[in-house]
Parts: sequence; structure tokens; C-alpha cells
Amino acid sequence: MVSLMDTSIGNKKDIYIYKLLVGEPETVTDEQGSWTSAIFRKPVADPVYLNAGGLAGDRVADKKHHGSPEQAVCCHYLEHYLYWNDRYQLENNERALEPGVLGENWTLSGATEADFCIGDVYRVGEAVVQVTCPRFPCWKQERRTGLTGFLQQVKESQRTGFYFKVLEPGIVQVGNSLSLEARPNPGLSIHQLNTLIHQSIDPELAEKFLELEGLPEGWKSRLLRLLNKHLEKGN
Repeated sequence: MVSLMDTSIGNKKDIYIYKLLVGEPETVTDEQGSWTSAIFRKPVADPVYLNAGGLAGDRVADKKHHGSPEQAVCCHYLEHYLYWNDRYQLENNERALEPGVLGENWTLSGATEADFCIGDVYRVGEAVVQVTCPRFPCWKQERRTGLTGFLQQVKESQRTGFYFKVLEPGIVQVGNSLSLEARPNPGLSIHQLNTLIHQSIDPELAEKFLELEGLPEGWKSRLLRLLNKHLEKGN
């Protein structure tokens, strides 16, 4: 186990699973036609087994972009739902976004992207998980919510959510706290990586993320393209 190098973020907060969701791919028809997705996950109150492939009873539809070991658990935040409902004036409205509507496996309470660093190791219930990368905003989120411009708003606000991979399998359930066990990359948060990808490139910070062993290659390639483009413009 990697030693704990920094305790300034995350573990001093009470972070816990507010809602746990699983589901199978579903095909639905709306005004734009038929489409298939696993975004329609359903809440589960009972304990669920978690292993390297994800939560028991959960599958993805788009295996090209989802379902890798680095994407075993998709997380979003309760705090973001409060933000979206305020941003789109949906409070006390039948269209209000309920936690889970964006297709995550865990709706977390008590933290946001700024509180998780790449490589963070957490114990959750019987399992041990590790932060791998942000969730990249997807058109299906906008189609699911029916909110015009939602995809762009996610990018601009950087309220993306993120993924865990599983280091040790075990039972997890609603109410489990996330206990930080190791932070090998202090200061390299999900929020900072989102800023580099969706807002502006800081070459020095980008290089630090590119050196991380735990960051998936797809994210490194995306970041490297943006960095090279930035450097070309500067010359």
C-alpha cells in the first residue's frame, strides 16, 4: 500500500455514498428516436458486491468508451445536483434532477472534484478503490436530462464526476464512508485536470499529470494533444 503523503484534502471531510445505483443497458424512444444506454441505473438499498469489473448487477452499453477496469465505479456528487437544479431553476419542479439521473454508480455527499486527487486510495465498506480519472462529459447526459446546453455547461463548470478502479473487492452499500488511506499525488486533483482539459492549459501542470503512472493512457493522449497545440500556438 502506498504511504499517505498528504492529508490536506478529502479525508478531513465526511464523504459517503448517498445513493448507490446499478443497471443494465436499456433502449428507449424519445422525440429524437431510439437510443440505448445504461444511464438509466436504479437505486439499490441492499449491500452490493464490488470487484474489478464493477458492481454486481451493473453493465455498460458502450464498451468502447466505458467499462474498463479504470472505470469500475462512476461517481457524481449530491452537491452538483443542487447546483444544476438551481442553475436551471428546477427546484420544486417535476423536472428537477434526482441524484442518479446522470448515470453514476455512486452519488457521493460531502465532496467535489477538488477533493479527490489522481491515485487517491480509499477504503469503502469492505472494498478498497483508487481514483483514476474524471468522467468525460457525454451527449447522453444532455439527452437524459432534456436540458438544452447541459453538455457544454458540464464542461464549463467542470462538474464532471470521476471514476474509481478497484484494488480490493468487497461489499459496499449506501451510507458507507470513504476513508482516505493513501495520497501519492497531492495537489493533482480531478478539478485541476478538468481545468486543463476544458478550460486552459498550464504546461508545467500538464507535464505533472502526464508523468502520473495511474492516469489512463486515453487521458494522457488527450492532454498531450492539447499541450502540443498550446505550445505550437506559442511559437
